[in-house]
Amino acid sequence: MRWMLLVVALLGSLGARAEFDYALQPRQIADGVWLVEGSTDNFAQANGGNIVNTGFIVGDAGVLVIDSGPSKRYGEALRQAIARVTDKPVSKLLLTHHHPDHALGNQAFADVPIAALAATTESLREQGDAMAENMYRLVGDWMRGTEVVLPSETLAPGVLQVGERRLRLLALSGHTGADLAILDERSGVLFAGDLVFYQRALTTPGTPGLQTWLSDLEQLQALPWKQIVPGHGPLATTDVPFTQMRDYLGWLDQLLRAGAERGAEMNELIRAPIPARFAGVSLSRYELIRSVSHLYPRYEQARMVRVDN
Repeated sequence: MRWMLLVVALLGSLGARAEFDYALQPRQIADGVWLVEGSTDNFAQANGGNIVNTGFIVGDAGVLVIDSGPSKRYGEALRQAIARVTDKPVSKLLLTHHHPDHALGNQAFADVPIAALAATTESLREQGDAMAENMYRLVGDWMRGTEVVLPSETLAPGVLQVGERRLRLLALSGHTGADLAILDERSGVLFAGDLVFYQRALTTPGTPGLQTWLSDLEQLQALPWKQIVPGHGPLATTDVPFTQMRDYLGWLDQLLRAGAERGAEMNELIRAPIPARFAGVSLSRYELIRSVSHLYPRYEQARMVRVDN
C-alpha cells in the first residue's frame, strides 16, 4: 500500500511540474543575441503571465539578460533556457521598466547585479508588492513563491560596455515615465521594451502622455537598428512596428481629444468603433477600455474653463 501512495504522490508531483512549465524556447536572432518570445494574449492562468518578450546576449564577459519575466518560476525557467544555449555565466540583468511581466522574475537573478533606471527602481519599490498580489489573482499558482527583488545598480543613458559588446542605453519615458531601450551596436538589435507594442494593443496606465510616447518613437526609429524586439509582439526587421504605433497613438489621441471637445461620456468612448486597420491587433477593445479610463480625465480637464476667470 505504501508503494502505491508513493507512486501516486510522485505522479502528482510530476503532473504539477508539467502543468506549470513555461517551456521557454530561446531563438537566436543575431550573433550572440537570443529572443524568448511570449504570447500577445492577456494575463491568464493558461499562460502563466508569459505575455512578454525577454532576451539575452551571450558575450565574452558572460550573459547579459534583458528583463526577467512575470514570476520567480519564469525567471528560473529563463536561467535554465540560457544554460541550454551556453555554459557562460549570467553576468547582469537589465530591466526595461518596472511592470510585473518584466520584473517579477528578479528572484532568479538575485546572485548577479540587477540594473535599472533610478525611477524604475523607485516605481518597483512603491508598486511592486501590489503588482505581485494582482498577478497572483490573475495567474494563480504560477506565481507561487514570487517576491519583489529590487535592482541593485542604477543605469544612466549612454554606452554600456559589456566585454566586447557596446550597448547604447536610452532613458525614455513614454510608456511608464521611466523606460529603458537597449541597442546592441554590434548586431543592430534594438530591445525597445514596452515603448513598442507590435500586433498587440499598447497599455497606458503609467504614460505621462501620448505625445511624449510619440516623441520617444521618433528617437528609437532614428537609431541604426536592424531588428526590433518589441516588449510585446513578433520580432520585426522593418519599421512597420513604428508605423503601427504612431498610427494607433494618433488615433487614440484624436478619439480622446474629440470626445473631450464635445463633452462625450467615458462610456461612449469605450464603445467607439475600432478602425479596420487595427483588426489584427490583439486586445484592441480591451486596451481601449483601459486607456479611456486611464487617460480621458486628463483630456476632459484640459478642456475645462475656470469659472473664476
